[in-house]
Amino acid sequence: MTAPDTASADSFAARVVRWQCRHGRHGLPWQIERDPYRVWLSEIMLQQTQVATVIPYFARFVARFPDVAALAAASEDEVLALWSGLGYYSRARNLHAAARMVIAQHDGCFPAMADALATLPGIGRSTAAAISALAFGRPCAILDGNVKRVLARHGGVAGWPGERTVEATLWTLAEARMPQRDVEPYTQGLMDLGALICTRTRPACDDCPVHADCVARQTDRIAELPAPRPRRALPERTVTMLMLRDRDEVMLEKRPPRGIWGGLWSLPELAPGNDPAAHCHMRYGFDIRTPRSLPPLRHSFTHFLLHIEPLEIRVAQRHDTPPGQHWLALEDAVDAALPTPVRTLLARLGHC
Repeated sequence: MTAPDTASADSFAARVVRWQCRHGRHGLPWQIERDPYRVWLSEIMLQQTQVATVIPYFARFVARFPDVAALAAASEDEVLALWSGLGYYSRARNLHAAARMVIAQHDGCFPAMADALATLPGIGRSTAAAISALAFGRPCAILDGNVKRVLARHGGVAGWPGERTVEATLWTLAEARMPQRDVEPYTQGLMDLGALICTRTRPACDDCPVHADCVARQTDRIAELPAPRPRRALPERTVTMLMLRDRDEVMLEKRPPRGIWGGLWSLPELAPGNDPAAHCHMRYGFDIRTPRSLPPLRHSFTHFLLHIEPLEIRVAQRHDTPPGQHWLALEDAVDAALPTPVRTLLARLGHC
């Protein structure tokens, strides 16, 4: 495969722009005001997350944090609480850190150039380019998951886009087809094509503005391109979660700042087979009544499956709470910065 010449590259961009203006998405919440803060916030939320899922989170965020200064001034717990349920929580921590960096190092204004944006926490090459293009009109090529699929099919690029050599080829295509004008509708159009037309399964090729010279369509390889991630068996882990209760309160425990659910409040954990009574007496200094097993819960991560075995435990006598633990009324606990499966378990407990 060779990169397209200038004429075909211009034609590709022009067709995408025309299609976007007529058929693309124009009413998304972050499109109403194309200021850098809202563009940045939406791009971070949209990483590995569907638009329909992001919309209510975006609305709550901008209502609580209307600008980067408000976000920077918030506590991490406030940010994580609003992010709770959106997943990939390092994004929320990086979002908070980036807001503070914009205030401290850029006088509260987002830099316009992609290379400067990429120095902020949580902003990679494609995200930086998208912010620069959509918020500032800079001609910067993007390469998110949807765009990879569009370019792989149109250019006939074989292989899984996560492979370094395949990704490098796609970046070459993305840069070659980037126009110098109509940057915002072109960038938005590429993303819209991947989301609405050139979908992973059952793409609407007849409605695609660039189907006439799409290599995958010409060679009957639409279903093959791009190649999927190589399959491998996901490892599985099992953990016991202790739902420690004292009257109508439940005890939450702050997780370490890094790793799975970093910085969130969660339920204390215990390796399967360990004695919960001995654990509670040794770690927390209180005795418990007979634990009650609750229905198990399975939660899928990108890299492993987690099997949760919850135990409801009534505390016989509560003493001073150790650092890193906090007792909350059950009805208030579900509004804390919790991982999704923990929120589910507490909701079940509240319904019992």
